[in-house]
This record gives sequence, C-alpha cells and structure tokens, in this order.
Amino acid sequence: MPYRLETSSGAADALNRLIDLGALDVEMSGTRITALMPDSVTPAQVSTTLSSADVVTSEARARDAGSVWVLSPRPVHVAGRVLHLIDAEAFGTGQHPTTALCLEALQAALADRPDRVLDVGTGSGVLALAALLLGVPRATGVDIEPEALRVAAENARLNGVHERLQLTPGGPEAVTGTWPLVLANVLAAPLIEMAPALVRRVGHHGRLVLSGIPESVEPDVSRAYRRLGMHRVDMQSRGGWVALVLQASW
Repeated sequence: MPYRLETSSGAADALNRLIDLGALDVEMSGTRITALMPDSVTPAQVSTTLSSADVVTSEARARDAGSVWVLSPRPVHVAGRVLHLIDAEAFGTGQHPTTALCLEALQAALADRPDRVLDVGTGSGVLALAALLLGVPRATGVDIEPEALRVAAENARLNGVHERLQLTPGGPEAVTGTWPLVLANVLAAPLIEMAPALVRRVGHHGRLVLSGIPESVEPDVSRAYRRLGMHRVDMQSRGGWVALVLQASW
C-alpha cells in the first residue's frame, strides 16, 4: 500500500528524482515536498536519493475506491472547462482511466445535442457535472450510496449547476422514463447484472456509455447488451480498461 511522505530538499531536481523512484503523486511548496510513494520504495531510499535526513511518513488515503492515489483533489479539465471537486471519498476524481475514457466518450456523444443525461452510479457526480458544464440542460444522477449523493450535491453547488442536477437514491430501476444519453462508469459485474434495467432507460436511438470494464471481460459485457438490442458504435481502451459506446436499435 502506498504511503505519504514529507521532506525538505534543496535539490533543484528533487521532484524528478522522486518521480524516477516511482512516486505516484508529488506536490511542492517552497522547499517542502509531499509525495505518495509505493511501498516498494523505502523512506531510507528516498533519504539517500534526495540527500535529506528529514523524511516524515504517514498513512496514505486512496482515491476512487482504492484505484487512484492523489495527494489532493485536482480540477478536472473537460473540453476547456474546469470542473472542481471537493475532497471526499466518493468514487470519481477524473484521474482514473475509466473516468477519463467516459469523459471523452461523453464529449463525443454531445455532438447529437442530448437535452438530458442519466448518470448511473454517479459517485462524486463528475460525469453528470461535466455534461452540465458542456451545455446539456439537465442531468439526473443515481447511486446506491447516500454519501455519494451528498458529495455529488456538494460538487454541483461548487460548480454552480445544482439547479440543473437531480439526484435519486438507487440504481437505474429507481427512475422512470428514458434518456437520449445514459452513462454508467461502475464495474463489469454490475454492468452485466444491470443490463436490462439500463437498456430500459435508453431512449429512441439513444446512446449508452459504459466504463469500468477490464479488457479481459469486455466481450462478456458487450454480449449482454447486444442481446438486448444495443449495437456497439465505439470502443476505447487505456491502461487495461475499456469504455464502450452503444446505440439503441429501436
């Protein structure tokens, strides 16, 4: 498990040295450096590399449900817009490949000018908020975790779009009606399990963006949705993860 490290170093290339050691994240304020280091790198190695005996370590905290480690929240850049997120443990910082792939697929899907978006498993709300910032009039986010809904609401207020975001507890079955664009960045097993409910939320010739899919199980996820009348129009991969863009045949 990674750990947090703080140190002072006069070396001009201290940041580069830490990155070369395998740092997961690095921040610098004056001569004070804070870094997230993998447990394969010992504090003694850091001291030797930086020629500094002033090394203080502490426990690190995971971001994105343990899949991304960052020192502090970063603004998420979406097509020239900046999306700010509060420091909370709800899934979705924009740093993980699954979220980045979903954001890219979202931007491409906006060429069809959807008037509303449904974000299933909204987490921090990053996808729904990105859609709103990019001009979609309204978004709905659903999540089974009450804390995620609280965080998404706070992020919506922070970005000034709270009046255009509706949040509902539960999964895709918790809402009624259809949407021209549905987003779901969760995990492969829930995506397969939720397939019938998700497909019922997709409108006439609507699009469905799925992410959180390991490359090894992409065929299983695709098969579940093809059987329900969805056709694949795009697939992108990064870092061993896949995002699918599907379109309704009806």
